[in-house]
Amino acid sequence: MSHQYLLLDDNHTGFEQIKNLLLYSQPVDVTPAAYNKIAACRTYLDKKLESGDDLFYGINTGFGYLQNVQISKDQLEELQSNLLKSHACGMGEEVPQEIVKLMLALKIKSLSYGHSGIQTVTVKRLADMYNNDVLPVIYTQGSLGASGDLAPLSHLSLPLIGMGEVNHDGRCMQATEVLQKFGWQPLQLQSKEGLALINGTQFMSAYGMYNLVQSDRLLQWADMIAAISFDAFDCVASPLHEKIHSIRSHKGQVDTAQKILQLLNGSSILNGKKAQVQDPYSFRCVPQVHGATKDTFDHVLGVFIKEINSVTDNPNIFPDEDLIVSGGNFHGQPLALALDFLCIAMSELANISERRTYQLISGQHNLPLFLIKQPGLHSGFMIPQYTAAGIVSENKQLCTPSSVDSISSSNNQEDHVSMGANAATKCKRVVDNVEKVLAIELLTAAQALEFRRPLKSSPVIEELIAAFRKEVSFNQADRLLRDDMMKAVAFTRNYKL
Repeated sequence: MSHQYLLLDDNHTGFEQIKNLLLYSQPVDVTPAAYNKIAACRTYLDKKLESGDDLFYGINTGFGYLQNVQISKDQLEELQSNLLKSHACGMGEEVPQEIVKLMLALKIKSLSYGHSGIQTVTVKRLADMYNNDVLPVIYTQGSLGASGDLAPLSHLSLPLIGMGEVNHDGRCMQATEVLQKFGWQPLQLQSKEGLALINGTQFMSAYGMYNLVQSDRLLQWADMIAAISFDAFDCVASPLHEKIHSIRSHKGQVDTAQKILQLLNGSSILNGKKAQVQDPYSFRCVPQVHGATKDTFDHVLGVFIKEINSVTDNPNIFPDEDLIVSGGNFHGQPLALALDFLCIAMSELANISERRTYQLISGQHNLPLFLIKQPGLHSGFMIPQYTAAGIVSENKQLCTPSSVDSISSSNNQEDHVSMGANAATKCKRVVDNVEKVLAIELLTAAQALEFRRPLKSSPVIEELIAAFRKEVSFNQADRLLRDDMMKAVAFTRNYKL
């Protein structure tokens, strides 16, 4: 087993490990100790079912409202495959493949604790799918964020039994085709296995971790871009003074003030004489606003790290205690609330960014209107701000919380649901939008900074601007700015801060 593998078991999996899974083609495997726990749990469940006629939810009964329907022992395997087929009811857009791959890893992680009654061969097949980029086609709509992410996880699991579609080698194909390519036989699911596969929060969790990884990157860019705008607008440095933040010591606020000062260290613009006493809030309150988002990020990250290191299917099996317990660990309420919180916090990064963009084009502080040399003849940077404003307004609409909603299902047996899946997918839309708004501010601030010449900003900022200018030149006259905006987005993805 290569040391490059991410080993999945009941040991803690952290944020850096998840980032590496998303950023690099790192394979995964389950440790021998975890396989032993998985096998022991499976053996226990088989003996339990053979030795008595007790009813266990979803193992030898129907599902949801059909919980009281007993299933005969010779139909238990059929019950589990029927479960996958009947619950694969997703609609909407396809889930991005990097999120599907993370779903696979997180499902393996949850099963590795040995409380799910899964076969070792099933876990091994999931790992093989992950490592060979056999990525099931999953859809964004279909989960209520409780009872597990039933529809998405059913689509994730269908290829195990030779059904459904997968993305592989750059194209979509039937699962049967990819099974034939690798010489894999469809699995015969045993009792409880279908339920173990589709009960769980891996759709919400994968989206949440993906959103957190992207948010972590954008938080760094937000500080950098704000620092560029700070000099471009010729701001007063006093709001960054450490004494201000020492008497209101929210961690994110303190850290942001220090970071902006560090980024501006050595700037001849910052140290110059200022005509104004104070600057607008969008500059003056960067530590307070960015800092609050960072504190929210830390809270949400804690919730999701706890979740991905948990067992979230149902029922749960405890072989050492001779217990099979039905509960509700699949309920996504902790995630739904956290995702809504992250939505709001990240949206605020874009909100304040757009305000800085607006100020930069407003003709203040000796900057030309719309940052163009002949305003009127040229519209300059007028309309990128419109675009940013429209995106920010869209984010406000998307920030209506999903977690305050619920709807009854399964004939009122499942009468309170989290709507965490909706929170997860719209949170991604918000985070993607934040990236665009920050890129527009970067484009605008870089243009504004040129009007401060021959004065220079800090060495760190000047190095970044020099790299940016290799992709996007100074705007002398009106041109197709969408091209510049998209290049700015690409720059934030590729340039290493």
